[in-house]
Amino acid sequence: MKLKYFFPSLIAAVAMLVSCSDDNDPTYLDQIRVSSSYVSIDMNGGSTSIDVDAKSSWSINTDEIPEWLTVSPASGSAGSSTITFSAASTLDGRTAELHITCDGRTQNINVIQGLATVSPATCAEVIAGPDSKQYRVTGTVTRIANTTYGNFYMNDGTGEIYIYGTVNASGSYAWASFGIDVGDEVTVEGPKTTYNGTVELVDATFISVNKSLIKVEGVDVENSQLPLEGGDFTVSLTCKTSNGVSVEIPEDAQNWLSIVAINGGAEPTVKFHAAANNGGDRETTIVFNTTDGKKNYSAETTISQKGAIIEVSIADFLAAEVGNTIYRISGIITQVANADYGNVYIKDYSGETYVYGIGAKGDFAALGLKEGDVVTLIGKRGEYKGDPQMTEAAAEKFYPVTEVSIEEFLTKEDNPSVYYRVSGTLTEVANATYGNLYLSDGANSLYVYGCYPGWGATGDARKDCLATNGIEVGDVLTVVGPKSTYNGVPQVNGGIYFSHEKVTK
Repeated sequence: MKLKYFFPSLIAAVAMLVSCSDDNDPTYLDQIRVSSSYVSIDMNGGSTSIDVDAKSSWSINTDEIPEWLTVSPASGSAGSSTITFSAASTLDGRTAELHITCDGRTQNINVIQGLATVSPATCAEVIAGPDSKQYRVTGTVTRIANTTYGNFYMNDGTGEIYIYGTVNASGSYAWASFGIDVGDEVTVEGPKTTYNGTVELVDATFISVNKSLIKVEGVDVENSQLPLEGGDFTVSLTCKTSNGVSVEIPEDAQNWLSIVAINGGAEPTVKFHAAANNGGDRETTIVFNTTDGKKNYSAETTISQKGAIIEVSIADFLAAEVGNTIYRISGIITQVANADYGNVYIKDYSGETYVYGIGAKGDFAALGLKEGDVVTLIGKRGEYKGDPQMTEAAAEKFYPVTEVSIEEFLTKEDNPSVYYRVSGTLTEVANATYGNLYLSDGANSLYVYGCYPGWGATGDARKDCLATNGIEVGDVLTVVGPKSTYNGVPQVNGGIYFSHEKVTK
């Protein structure tokens, strides 16, 4: 459930009341408002009228009026007017798109005569229906994804669909002329398709818009993103009813987000408090509702908050949900898929994951990273075609790993922070549980004090690497680790299993 805060207008003296302006004017642009942006004329001919409320003189572009259509009047002065659209009978359907201009702002009007109409459908009916079928659907705009082509999400209470492109009656993208904002009720018509599980109407024809009587004007934090430590923030609104505003905080955000105070007036504000974030990145959408007594209107804003970086094993990273939480993982680069962008695979003791790019193009090479190096990355849990991956990754630290022979390794200085990759034939196992063993190149012998399953292994996770991987005496084994000396004997101190080759018998 969602937590609702409702503030009725009858108790204005109560501090929690949000009062709104008494402007109950119809919808659309501030300069010019029309009772409908969609005009339908019967195929047998006739007239249809709409009401206009303008703040100054207005006019219709007469060059756009086709011969079959009469518009009266085509211009007017400030105040309320009525425009009548008339047409004679027709054998075929026809359309026209007109534009009313006032103070440099334009409101478009779609005129349709005699065309076969598509029965209205709910979002749920669209979702359940077949692809390629034409639907007319009305719903509230919940999010605008693209203002060039007019991509937005629509929800009518029965479900949500994606409008992938919005066109005018002429089939052109003209988003600015539609005057659509989040919270508006919009009617569109178009063919359904399903893309990667998302139900869409593609290049839907704009029919009409019913402007919301409540609007979010702004949030007083940059990009609506709160800092890790939390704090107060204020949402500014405009509201054109006197019936109060209700505020909905989603259930999953109620443990960290609360209302502090509400200020009334013609432009109400709501002050919220966000708790400090000790987890990963998080976000929520706050909904503001009002009513004119006949219809409900809503507006919303999405708030995000930076979170702490969560350090996990690769197995835990793979098990996490796709989202904006930032994770820290460490491991050995086992494969470089694209050196320009740093697309790599990294592996620790628990598993392996694909990393879709480390930094910007060229960053991977600039750091000198390569296969076999140990890296610590921070990034988000992503997914592509069902395959998990780390996205937006950045290298926090790394250990270059130098490939050397056993003879070369024996000459290196002891240093727990310098890592080498060394290979040799497994000649003896001193402790099978922890992988204490000897490697040889034929002339030199090297003691490996522990062969662990992968980077980051601790406790019981360090055990049984040899048995798990089927490693036997005679196999060629490659390990990664630093050099140390114990009782005068050089050794790989805590070797990390990298790979092995079975001996041919």
